[in-house]
Amino acid sequence: MQRNPFDEIEDLFDRMGRSFEDSGLTRFQDISIDVLDADETIEVVADLPGFEKDDLNVSVRGRQLSIAAEREASTDVDEENYIRHERTQRSVSRSLTLPAEVKRDEVTASYRNGVLTVTLPKAEPDADDSRSIDIE
Repeated sequence: MQRNPFDEIEDLFDRMGRSFEDSGLTRFQDISIDVLDADETIEVVADLPGFEKDDLNVSVRGRQLSIAAEREASTDVDEENYIRHERTQRSVSRSLTLPAEVKRDEVTASYRNGVLTVTLPKAEPDADDSRSIDIE
């Protein structure tokens, strides 16, 4: 019986996918962050490559900072005898507890070259209000 070469290729891709999952290299869905606790501010830097500013949502509630990003892309290829339509959607989110209370009305955020920087001025403990943050 003759083997189908396409079955072999599919098996190879399945083995490669399992290898990547086992090695932890598929963690690209996580948001990598750095948190700097300075004297008067807390600065959070998050890597979000491939997203646009409008794809991002940043909010703070009490000592909880939430970062979310979502994008959807589609590709249409229509050539003679060949039609393809591909859609991809990617969503990531991360929440973290800040080391101190912050002045929610003075929080700023900027997004440049795939890096989100959120600067949170420290405050005395306050009521638990939520505020959405505009990204420059």
